[in-house]
Amino acid sequence: MFRSREAEDLDKDALPRVKSLGPLKMVFAAAAQYPAQIALAFLALLTTAGATLAIPWRFKVIIDEAFGGTTGPDQIAHAFQYLLMIVLVLGIGTALRFYFVSWIGERVVADIRTSVQRNLLRLAPAFYEENSPKEISSRMTSDTAVIEQVVGTTVSIALRNTLTAIGGTLLLLYLAPTLTIGLLIGIPLVIAPIVFFGRRIRTVSRSSQDRVADVGAMVTEVLSAMKIVQAFGQEGREGQRFSDAVERTFATAKQRILLRAAMTAIVIVLIFGGITMVMWRGAIAVSEGAISGGTIAAFVITGGLVAGSFGSLTEVYGDLLRGAGAASRLSELLNARPSIAPPLRAEKLPEPPRGSLSFRNVTFRYPTRPEAAALKDFTLEVEPGETVAIVGPSGAGKSTIFQLVERFYDPQAGTIRLDGMPLTKVDPADIRARIAFVPQDGVLFSANARDNLRYGRWDASEEEIWQAARAANAESFLRDLPDGLDTYLGEGGTRLSGGQQQRVAIARALLRDAPILLLDEA
Repeated sequence: MFRSREAEDLDKDALPRVKSLGPLKMVFAAAAQYPAQIALAFLALLTTAGATLAIPWRFKVIIDEAFGGTTGPDQIAHAFQYLLMIVLVLGIGTALRFYFVSWIGERVVADIRTSVQRNLLRLAPAFYEENSPKEISSRMTSDTAVIEQVVGTTVSIALRNTLTAIGGTLLLLYLAPTLTIGLLIGIPLVIAPIVFFGRRIRTVSRSSQDRVADVGAMVTEVLSAMKIVQAFGQEGREGQRFSDAVERTFATAKQRILLRAAMTAIVIVLIFGGITMVMWRGAIAVSEGAISGGTIAAFVITGGLVAGSFGSLTEVYGDLLRGAGAASRLSELLNARPSIAPPLRAEKLPEPPRGSLSFRNVTFRYPTRPEAAALKDFTLEVEPGETVAIVGPSGAGKSTIFQLVERFYDPQAGTIRLDGMPLTKVDPADIRARIAFVPQDGVLFSANARDNLRYGRWDASEEEIWQAARAANAESFLRDLPDGLDTYLGEGGTRLSGGQQQRVAIARALLRDAPILLLDEA
């Protein structure tokens, strides 16, 4: 089950440590919806792999024939023309491979994000009490970015290097079987330090990313509470706290740099040392007439390609596991089921709407606070046309009543009826269509004033919008906005005062013109 990790370090790269690639089935199923693009990408992949291996062979021909002094200028020109054609094919094939593979990666990410968002919109508010919205947002962004990397890069690298490694090994065996056996024995010596250091670098990199995430979270926290920081004179303390976090990040980064530097030095020594040994043995073979100079040149180039391919493949599995972790987290969001769902055989509310509400012996506890009853044996009758004010201290359950009317939650005991119909027998969408709700904090969206006002009724006319604004005492300041109703209100309506935000929220509810109006301390 998907659980909140608010108490943990919510690093965007803190993916679950899965040990199988099973969760990637969801990703590959999404990619399978585009067979034409996959076929074109694979064709381009085959073309580029073949062209890559053809280059060493052409060098063999050029060195043996052109530099050997046994051919004329025309044959030399043809040899280089063939090489240029191969390079041209390689360039075009690489461009096509990059385009189609990247297209598939971006398309899959877009489809997964859309599917996850569509499912999130169906889930009841209880889900967002138990699970951190910040972590959900992280999954929607960072985890899908990991998926894009897997589909758009990792899989392509794996296939390309597999083809290059297999084809290159066969070419090496054809060119010089004896040297090939020695080279294949030496390849593990190069791969071993890459694997050894690679695992440690990944561990340190994850820790480094944790520290970077700490810095980012600290910046966000302080900037959002800047008035409090300055009001209490804590600028110095916050500056020092941030400096300490940055230094911790730098210390972790130094460990990563040291490991990477050591790995680079060892790999360079092994690779070029191996090339030197092969060249040494090859030079002896050339002097003995066993092989040609072109053959040894092609062998060295191909050997480098094969060694590089095997080295890249050692990193691929770790990247695939990381992608599987991201896919697993996204699958939890995609497969989450709403706790408040329409009944299998939903009944219709009576027409025309009356606007009556009834609470009978209702007891309710929030899922995150089951030990305390927000409402206990609560009974209330509201007739059509009545205006009822519910008064009580903070925490008495006033807002809870509205949450239950909207059927964001279901009570553990008792019955709630709308126009005589139990809410549990009606589609929640039908219930909410008869209610206009103004929350305590007057939530606004990052949009212009017009779109915020007509959020509950998009077909409202200009006159109806101004009529609702007038009724909510919002007309005067809305008309004074620089661009009128087309004025952008900022993120969460921050360009308005708190009172103005509440006025807009009230106007939005009035414009909905629903039978029931709920004002939560508005």
